[in-house]
Amino acid sequence: MKQILMVAMILCLPAHGVGQRPADAPAARAATSSSEAATRDTSYIDADGTAYITRVVPVPPSLSPEAKHFLERQLSDSPPSETLAERRHRNDVAQAEKSLVARRFYPVDIAESTVAGVPVRVVTPPGGSLAGRVLINLHGGSFNADSGSLSESIPIASLTGIKVVAVLYRLAPEHPFPAAVDDAVAVYRELLKSYAPNHIGIYGTSAGAILTGEVAVRLRQLGLAQPGVLGIFSGMGDFSREGDSHSLFSLSGLGGFLQPPVPGVPHDPYYTGTTDPRNPVLSPVFADLRGMPPTLFITSERDALLSGTTILHRAFLRAGNDNDELVVFEGLPHAFWYESELPESKEADGIMARFLARHLQ
Repeated sequence: MKQILMVAMILCLPAHGVGQRPADAPAARAATSSSEAATRDTSYIDADGTAYITRVVPVPPSLSPEAKHFLERQLSDSPPSETLAERRHRNDVAQAEKSLVARRFYPVDIAESTVAGVPVRVVTPPGGSLAGRVLINLHGGSFNADSGSLSESIPIASLTGIKVVAVLYRLAPEHPFPAAVDDAVAVYRELLKSYAPNHIGIYGTSAGAILTGEVAVRLRQLGLAQPGVLGIFSGMGDFSREGDSHSLFSLSGLGGFLQPPVPGVPHDPYYTGTTDPRNPVLSPVFADLRGMPPTLFITSERDALLSGTTILHRAFLRAGNDNDELVVFEGLPHAFWYESELPESKEADGIMARFLARHLQ
């Protein structure tokens, strides 16, 4: 059982947000067939350090049978062809399906509401929430769709016993930065009327993980008290450059379509808009990160945002934040915990829940 990784780091393809297909994306092409796939390792490094490599990568034996089966999926490496509307619809359908699976393991109640005029999903454990505590979820989805408001909230609410308010923030490209940050801050401000700041936690996956760091920096700029805990699960904090892992892994890890970054083109221009990529809110690695709340960073070895997560974690450490933790899962792709039935996902959800709950005591 093997997967094959082929990387050509000089491919001249337009950069875009994870999972988002821009108007000038490459034309559709046939997927690589088994007869065309590489069968041996190769390596060539040119004069400027650019690597041209092929690797045949076995599935790690440490993974559960369920995770190994998950990695066996046959994924086309041709460019995606769906429109943004189709992508959003697909994500909405997936969220509904994944919530049914997740609720088999994690019983919760779900309600639609608004907070400070922002639409939210309120996910509450059976029997009610732990008194005086609340968690804010900022969902993933490349800033242009909702990939996780239920997938990320159901396990955490059930395991922590704490109500989760999932913010359905405005999406790009219609609403670029800082619209999503402003929506999250508005919800936080409103919750401060009912909860002490050290009893509020903020967490998210992917785009939501990026937003979590951005919101923390924005709260400091506004002179608002920091929350009691942060969860940055497969994120990043620097839109001025791409991490190394973005050249190695697709959204699906070693499978699927890989669109390497282009030097000089900012990460996800649909979200960043006209904002300077080194803006300290947009890219928290350029902000004063001293005194940030205890923060849990989680990523995985085949995560396109592996580099981004670890770079931001190091920035937190350099700022003197000693209560942070970093967990890296072997052999799994970006945001694998969305697959709630995997044993590794249950483990990740448990790690997240324990860290968040512990720091809201």
